[in-house]
Amino acid sequence: MFGIPGKQAVTLTPAAIGQITKLMAREGHKGLRIGVKKGGCAGMEYTMDYVDEIEAHDELIETEGARVMIAPMAQMFLFGTEIDYETSLLESGFKFKNPNVVDACGCGESIKFDETLFAKK
Repeated sequence: MFGIPGKQAVTLTPAAIGQITKLMAREGHKGLRIGVKKGGCAGMEYTMDYVDEIEAHDELIETEGARVMIAPMAQMFLFGTEIDYETSLLESGFKFKNPNVVDACGCGESIKFDETLFAKK
């Protein structure tokens, strides 16, 4: 696991907690798994999937009944991230405020991480 002992990799805003809790109750899932994958014009994309089983190496974030699992390969990329849920006139969705992102594409769907995260330690 990456990060600081006793500190969660990600935090959830009240709006994100409400939306995740709503999705869990409506769909009957155990939570959401968040990861990253290669793709998009900036190089990487976030992934979100419903979870029916918590995997042994996932980092479990549980806040006020909302459950988020961080996939093992994503933990170093997401450390320090705040997840919010925003609703506007044109769209609604989860928003990631990630201090490890150094660039994003114009549409906001694709991100680029600080290269030092890839360096072997």
